[in-house]
Amino acid sequence: MDAQELLIWVRGTGLQIAAAVFVLGMSYRMLHLLLIGRKKSLAEARGSEWAGGLRTMWQRNFVLPRLSPRGRFTFVAGYVFHLGFFVTLFFLSQHIALFRAVFGFGWPALPRGAIDISAVLALAAMVALLAHRLVDPVKRLLSDYQDYLTWALSFLPLLTGFMLLREIAFEYVTLLTLHIASVELLLIAAPFTNLAHMFSTFISRWYNGAVMGFKGIQT
Repeated sequence: MDAQELLIWVRGTGLQIAAAVFVLGMSYRMLHLLLIGRKKSLAEARGSEWAGGLRTMWQRNFVLPRLSPRGRFTFVAGYVFHLGFFVTLFFLSQHIALFRAVFGFGWPALPRGAIDISAVLALAAMVALLAHRLVDPVKRLLSDYQDYLTWALSFLPLLTGFMLLREIAFEYVTLLTLHIASVELLLIAAPFTNLAHMFSTFISRWYNGAVMGFKGIQT
């Protein structure tokens, strides 16, 4: 199999397999989370579950908490990475063309310069977070192989995508193959690792807030 044939397989069969694993695996993971349920509380409600859940989702996602300097670094760097990843994924013209081809609709793309800045900031934030994890003795002790695996799986699509746009180090066909393959690895691993937080974090935050809201506790 030469480079062109490998690219065809990666763009076709490989992508179909990765997408199927992602959709089926993530659907099972989220359904399992939702169907676990909890025992109905016999206590009298002292507040609103919905209000508590929505309030907690807002506070945990958009309000900067009071943190130590180390905690603030992780919080800010994490948001820089997630925002940069989001912008690069959904507002690069090539990605929008793919969404339009698959789903039949699209949206305006951001200028190339804005995408470059977003990608570089996201990559820099990821390198900083990895360095902080390796240097901080507590984080290093608490980290396991999955933390480093998911870091690599998140980093490689950004890195290969940026290299592809700039045609750095390798020819276009090789870079495109590496980029698509790295995305497929991310899709396959997501349902079975803590990358599933891309969906579960919203459910868990609402659930925690709903429990506190039912008890009348302000979060």
